[in-house]
Amino acid sequence: MVTKMAYMCLSLQAFVKVFGVASRIGSRTYINIENVVATGALHQNIDLNSIVRVFAGVEYRPEQFPGLVYRTKKPKATTLIFSSGKMVCTGSKSEREARRAVMKVVDELGRGGIVILGKPEIQIQNIVSAADLGGRIDLEKVTYSLKRTMYEPEQFPGLIYRMDDPKVVILIFASGKLVCTGAKKETEVHRAVSKLQETLEEKTLIAYESTAKGSSAGQPITINLSAE
Repeated sequence: MVTKMAYMCLSLQAFVKVFGVASRIGSRTYINIENVVATGALHQNIDLNSIVRVFAGVEYRPEQFPGLVYRTKKPKATTLIFSSGKMVCTGSKSEREARRAVMKVVDELGRGGIVILGKPEIQIQNIVSAADLGGRIDLEKVTYSLKRTMYEPEQFPGLIYRMDDPKVVILIFASGKLVCTGAKKETEVHRAVSKLQETLEEKTLIAYESTAKGSSAGQPITINLSAE
């Protein structure tokens, strides 16, 4: 029987396979925000059929799913709109972009004649990021050295590490690649990756192939997460 950990790992496989193109940070470490999930609440009921009549590009099949799918190109995101006035936006690459996407949807609805009583209450629910620490990680030793880990290599090559502060879940691979989920702020991604790398170095759980002149080995990671 597939365990809970294996199920979670399998759901991330497609994402991990495409990881590899990320912004370079410093001389060794890479980090890239892949998806920001935001919710919006209008605190009013919305007639989804009215949206369908006004906007030709939306998708709404209430017999299959209660939400209406509304896509924007700039910023590129997909927003689910529910009759309760609640929205879920996915696909953005930053907090700022996610907020802009929700606001754009609301503005376009208003211009299309859909009555909107006020501004949406927007909250960031999850930030999914990929990173590469640039070294080989001994996952077997990590299992015994860090608390709140789960590692079943016969089912999936990644180790799950639940960090308390910031409260995130990090999928760690022996190659040094990471997938971080659960952050609600971009600064939390920064702190989580930096904290994990420092811990791995302190406990000698990561090995770098070489240390170039002027390398940032052993130093805190400097990550520029500001939105463009």
